[in-house]
Amino acid sequence: MHATLPLLQKIGFSVLHRGALETLQVNLGYRCNQSCLHCHVNAGPNRKEMMDDATLTLIPDVLAARQISRLDLTGGAPELHDGFRSLVKQATAMGVQVVDRCNLSILFEPGQEDLAEFLAQQQVEIVASLPCYTLDNVDQQRGKGVFDKSIAALQKLNALGYGCEGSGLMLNLVYNPQGPSLPPAEDVLQSDYKRELHQHHGIVFNQLFALANMPIQRFGSTLISKGLFKDYMRLLKENYAAANLGNVMCRSLVSVDWRGFLYDCDFNQQLDLPISSFSSNSTSIDGHSHLRDLLHVDPAGQAIRVADHCYGCTAGQGSSCGGALSD
Repeated sequence: MHATLPLLQKIGFSVLHRGALETLQVNLGYRCNQSCLHCHVNAGPNRKEMMDDATLTLIPDVLAARQISRLDLTGGAPELHDGFRSLVKQATAMGVQVVDRCNLSILFEPGQEDLAEFLAQQQVEIVASLPCYTLDNVDQQRGKGVFDKSIAALQKLNALGYGCEGSGLMLNLVYNPQGPSLPPAEDVLQSDYKRELHQHHGIVFNQLFALANMPIQRFGSTLISKGLFKDYMRLLKENYAAANLGNVMCRSLVSVDWRGFLYDCDFNQQLDLPISSFSSNSTSIDGHSHLRDLLHVDPAGQAIRVADHCYGCTAGQGSSCGGALSD
């Protein structure tokens, strides 16, 4: 369940167009070992949707055809896809920087005992969710016992060189607010995280990304059930900052769902707002362009679809897959 959000028209957004395509963000499926309250994908252990082999094999061809420099793998827990490791190897062999959106506790799932070593060997950049540096807040948002597993996972990654100066192994953390509020200043929060995690657990990392919660899927449903949806949307709109539009992730990214359909961002994907058809030659299915279209069409210059949830990316300091947008 999610709220139906109208397309934005005369509410202050300029028409957005995509620039050069730098990042292919691929959702390999919705299966996950966790069920987080803030999850905009509504992922969990019982979800069955996973990318098929035919679609998976298109990804390296698209990376080459469009000369894409960054492959951002997400889910669910992307590591649970049977083809995850093969895809990572193919992409890194092509010189593409692979990013793994990791929930940390996945490192201790059966069959994933050597996952951390694999990621280090392939020099995969890890973007790991850790909504707070205290046990109570993390377990409240992500489930009992998740904090201890997350700390153990970070220590394991540090032991392999992740987050350590000069190692070349990037470890970035992601913060989400506990509820319907904007995240605090990213630089201040990052200092707090670095101090607390190092002081109490000996953990180091590269950067902290502070992201606003999107009013869609599981989080949106929670807001509706508590009667807070309208207040949260008002908060986002009142803090809209036009300066953030120049740096939003959709300007250089295309999002791919588990079926291979294309979207301007991961959030549009969850609201089933597909990317505009590329051309009359597009292999559109029910209005959805497909990954295979990128083999012969460059999406640069294409208009980007926006809706009310876009205020989540442009409010305050702004939010994107790479954290705050404001300087």
